Amino acid sequence: MTGIRDSAWEGDLEQLKGLVSERALTGETMVLNMGPQHPSTHGVLRLILELDGETIVNCTPDVGYLHTGIEKTFESKRYEQAVVLTDRMDYLNPLGNNLAYCLAVEKLTELDVPPRAQYLRVLLAELTRINSHLVWLGTHALDIGAMSVFLYCFREREKVLDIFEMVAGQRMMATYFRPGGLWRDVPEEFEPAVRDFLDYFPAKIDDYEKLLTENPLWRDRTQGIGYLSADDAVRLGCTGPTLRGSGVNWDIRKAIPYSSYDHFEFDVPLGQHGDVYDRYLIRIEEMRQSLRIVRQALDNLPSGPVRSNNRKYVPPPRSEIGHSMEALIHHFKLWTEGFRPPEGEVYVRVESPRGELGCFLASDGSPRPWRVHFRTPSFIHLSALPHMAKGHMIADLVGIVGSIDIVLGDCDR
Repeated sequence: MTGIRDSAWEGDLEQLKGLVSERALTGETMVLNMGPQHPSTHGVLRLILELDGETIVNCTPDVGYLHTGIEKTFESKRYEQAVVLTDRMDYLNPLGNNLAYCLAVEKLTELDVPPRAQYLRVLLAELTRINSHLVWLGTHALDIGAMSVFLYCFREREKVLDIFEMVAGQRMMATYFRPGGLWRDVPEEFEPAVRDFLDYFPAKIDDYEKLLTENPLWRDRTQGIGYLSADDAVRLGCTGPTLRGSGVNWDIRKAIPYSSYDHFEFDVPLGQHGDVYDRYLIRIEEMRQSLRIVRQALDNLPSGPVRSNNRKYVPPPRSEIGHSMEALIHHFKLWTEGFRPPEGEVYVRVESPRGELGCFLASDGSPRPWRVHFRTPSFIHLSALPHMAKGHMIADLVGIVGSIDIVLGDCDR
């Protein structure tokens, strides 16, 4: 075992003094990099590990390798143009990102959203949650050694992506939600496709559980690992399944309903032990609850338009452009000049698959945002990683990182 003075870190002692203990500086413990190209870090994440043998003494996340400048780019785009940027942050929750930004614009402009559009937003946001959880479960299981689950999860995910492609023309970066509603209404084949998925998917969730939930190897690798108490989860700002796995009943869809979520019946699953295993159980049950919401939305889907009729902020339907000069002029001005919301600041939060996704939007009265900032759960949960990892074996770190379900595009903006 080599100490820090015998490694390539020698020139970086001053930088590392705040990240590792004095034992590392004297060679009693070892400092290693995990990432930024390690497959189980779920993106370009670097973890600076201080190890005593195979036991983690300190774990320091180092982010910024995927920085895109998306938040700064918002300032050069008109409000409608900027929707396309949101898909690229948390690339497993593109429609959820659309929703957070659109809700902020609608709050700033006091723009109404028709009931049909609100229900379709909920339905598609829950399918997006299932899509995200499937990627999480498949990769999490693969990290711990269960390869078959990865293949099954991606098989089911294809069906969800097919539905997104049907309504938006894109499988991932859909940009389907727009300020005031949706880009367009769903096609006729949408409802049969969703009902087929509702009939098909519950048995697949049962299959995942048969493979994992009572599997002694899975339980050994997840139970009692990465413990996070309820008090620590709240103190560290955790939300979503990471918080609920510690037994804290906080789901923004219930606590602060948005986009008609108060019209739907669903349960909020809670854990009891705050470990990797409970966070796994939470997400499994969340997929079942998402199916429940999707079925209610489809059964009670209102008729009517899918976009506001407020012509100050919303372009006219394409069907009007061919025979109405006024509609053509209005369409042209909105797409070339944009709209000017009133000056002010708003903050809107939604429940993403990873936790609270908040959008802060500031307007100076011009056609472009003065400032846009997102409060993303992946960034917050990385700050809890050192607390959860300390004292565990380095082999357990793979499961702990997977259990908080980070997406580095959600973290580096």
